[in-house]
Amino acid sequence: MLYFIVNPLSGGNQGIHTAEKIRAVEKFLQEKGVEFKILCTEYKGHAKKMTEELTLQGNNDIVVMGGDGTLHEVINGFKNFETCNLGLIPSGTGNDFATCLGLTENVEQCLDIILNTKPKFTDFMQLPSVRCINVAGMGIDVEVLKRYEALKKKTKAGYAKCLIKTLFTYKCEEFSIKLNQAENTLSSFIACAANGTMFGGGMRICPTACVSDGEANFVAVKKMCKLRLPKALSMLNKGTVLNHPNVIHEKANKIIIECNVPHTINCDGELYDNEPFEIEVITNKLKMYRP
Repeated sequence: MLYFIVNPLSGGNQGIHTAEKIRAVEKFLQEKGVEFKILCTEYKGHAKKMTEELTLQGNNDIVVMGGDGTLHEVINGFKNFETCNLGLIPSGTGNDFATCLGLTENVEQCLDIILNTKPKFTDFMQLPSVRCINVAGMGIDVEVLKRYEALKKKTKAGYAKCLIKTLFTYKCEEFSIKLNQAENTLSSFIACAANGTMFGGGMRICPTACVSDGEANFVAVKKMCKLRLPKALSMLNKGTVLNHPNVIHEKANKIIIECNVPHTINCDGELYDNEPFEIEVITNKLKMYRP
């Protein structure tokens, strides 16, 4: 049985975009004679609750139709990884993880993958009380998200403006990093763990990331003169930021990031206050329909 968990307001334009995709799903699956049910979220946390209930029943495949936020909720609601698989039809504003996987917004192409291919193991990152499938970070990305959440209209251009404003006002924090049996302290704009390649609606923080290698990518941008920030931002947009001299990049299956002040963590674009940044990569557990 296919259960579609849909954020009816995803993708902007008052949900018109997603409504069109729902009709396309219904038409395609009815013609194929596939049994399915579409469930629309009604409040924050609803996708997580529905996923918990459906996966506890067993033998139900969950298909997310929404953006990174809806996917994040569903990942955190999964209770049965043995007999339940995950599908994704991107329908959000950013769709960063879907883009990383090579999934397009074409409904028929996504459904063809779900119906005609075997699901593949896909890594996710486990923190003490929350799962993260794309990127988890501390630092400037959190401040950008706080600005972005205050916007009435959320678009990629809006996120970019929030990033630029924050870049020139943000003061670097000191982070303690533990990975690969080594400890280090650095003053950085951001310290993050990436399973996916991008965040923030297309900012390519780690183009070399792989969702099935059993490791996360630690990326940090060390403190630099503000006159050098435009170049760093340009390299981020081009996907070459790992080549910047102030960028640190390492891979590990466990990453611990600490700071001495109260902190907020960004997990897949969702903010968590005072969650310990202790990440372990979980591999060979979640099965996902993807190219």
